[in-house]
Amino acid sequence: MAWSKSPDERVVPQPEERSKPAVPGDRVARLGPSLVVKGTLAGEEDLLVEGRLDGEISLRQNRVTIGEHGRVKADVYSKSICVEGEVNGNLFGEDEVVIRRSGKVRGNVTAPRVTLENGAKFKGSIDMDAGAAKPAPPASRPAAQPTASGAIGAQLTPDPSKG
Repeated sequence: MAWSKSPDERVVPQPEERSKPAVPGDRVARLGPSLVVKGTLAGEEDLLVEGRLDGEISLRQNRVTIGEHGRVKADVYSKSICVEGEVNGNLFGEDEVVIRRSGKVRGNVTAPRVTLENGAKFKGSIDMDAGAAKPAPPASRPAAQPTASGAIGAQLTPDPSKG
């Protein structure tokens, strides 16, 4: 006679513990699906990217989530990074980087904890050495200045030695 558990005793698989993505309701900035940003994005709050961003994301003390429809071509510096969409660039997570099954990453990942869900697409290298040197902060750029039309552009200063 084969042993079997009664229906009350059967083990039911528990859903895997997921890293909490940035979600509206917390203090989260949202880059909506119709928005396209080119340049450096920095700040002091969590970020949910559903649109497109080309450049760099630097939210070192916060959480960044690239949503399913998000398309990022940038290096990302954050405390925690969750990728559900596409990233072409390097990911630097102070605590963790999670690439969900819908996520696609082409670039290197540096974080003490890295999770690749079954089905995630990843091409690059992973560095989980907690003692590894952190990447140098990006070079400072001149601050953007408003132009006469109200748009933001870089302030250019002529070189006096080139007459």
